[in-house]
Amino acid sequence: MFKRISPAIFCFLGLLRPAAAVTFEELNAAFGVPVWADDNLWDDDAAATAARLGWREESKTSTDSSYRKYPEPTDLVLGSRPYSLALYGENGLASRLSLMFANKGDAVDVDLVPGDAKAARAFKKQNKGYKAAIRKDEETITAALASLLGPPAADRFGQGSQTRESVKRWDWNGHTILLAAPRDEYVALRILSPDVADARGKARIPDTELRERLLSRVEKRPNGDVILKDMPMVNQGPKGYCVPATWERVMRYMAVPADMYVLAMAGDTDAGGGTNIAAIVEGARESVMRGGRRLESENGKISVRTVEKYIKRGLPLMWAMYSMDSVNADLNSRMDRRAAMTDPAEWRKSLDPVRKAAKKIPTDANQGHMCMIIGYNDKTGEVAVSDSWGPRFAERWMTEEEANAVSQGQLMVINF
Repeated sequence: MFKRISPAIFCFLGLLRPAAAVTFEELNAAFGVPVWADDNLWDDDAAATAARLGWREESKTSTDSSYRKYPEPTDLVLGSRPYSLALYGENGLASRLSLMFANKGDAVDVDLVPGDAKAARAFKKQNKGYKAAIRKDEETITAALASLLGPPAADRFGQGSQTRESVKRWDWNGHTILLAAPRDEYVALRILSPDVADARGKARIPDTELRERLLSRVEKRPNGDVILKDMPMVNQGPKGYCVPATWERVMRYMAVPADMYVLAMAGDTDAGGGTNIAAIVEGARESVMRGGRRLESENGKISVRTVEKYIKRGLPLMWAMYSMDSVNADLNSRMDRRAAMTDPAEWRKSLDPVRKAAKKIPTDANQGHMCMIIGYNDKTGEVAVSDSWGPRFAERWMTEEEANAVSQGQLMVINF
């Protein structure tokens, strides 16, 4: 464990300047990207900060925003290769950054196939390599920051025993930099305000305020659609992180801080993806409860009536299902026509062949997936789904029959 050593002692010994004397230009040079435009990141416009960094908008709601970049292998930050760079904004201003380096989700991209010895060898090599990369990145980043800001303090961050991290902490002019490196999981660097760091990321919105916020997000369209707006998007990227990405989206929507990489650790996610839903439920439960919320589950058939019960209160549903290529192709082919739909009765009639064909949809246990149900239309007999694959997949519609053909029969809701 690292113990805080006063920078004044190092200054007296002539080994280090006080952290406060370090300029933002020096920090930018060490990072290799222009994180700071001046000494205060927190009064910077979030969109302008993202433009300065070259990170694209991932999500924008009435209260928050996020910008993300999946870097090229040649990109370096603090001397190490990052796999995901994210900026978050609140009420238009930059609020925190999350930089992910070597990790088990992004570092392994080999699909294991029974009997494929070549794939097994490649998987073993990548699996061994990312663990060594985690150790190396932690050492490299620690050295880079310590050379400027001095030795780190030991701290803890996060809520819940399964999602709490041991971190190295540096403080500089109203900014806290946290470095987490759970064994064989990931190396994560976060930049946030000292207040948030001191509270270990805990945030709590009163139930009355949250209830009003959720109800204001229920949009009723002239064509009969009832949809939840202001839903954060998290693009899981090329890895199989659909479960933790979906949980992060819903938790943030419910004003509970979350990070898909931390949730993947709690969910015992395999290298390259693949999450134990029961494990992530257990791991996230404490964080949800500490945020003043609770988890509920709904099992059985997918129906407009079941979905309506939650959507009309502003509550999205997390849905375990099978993501079949044929079904995705059908949904994609209907998106433009569905968006232009004005006559619910006519549209419902046009879907009769789809409903009939749904009875023959085969399911594949290897295509397990999690997404959200964020809306319904009782006039057309459809539900709206949202996948963590980027804005294009934020809203797609499927019939009840299609939903039940690919459902694993499990729905989860964060309630209060």
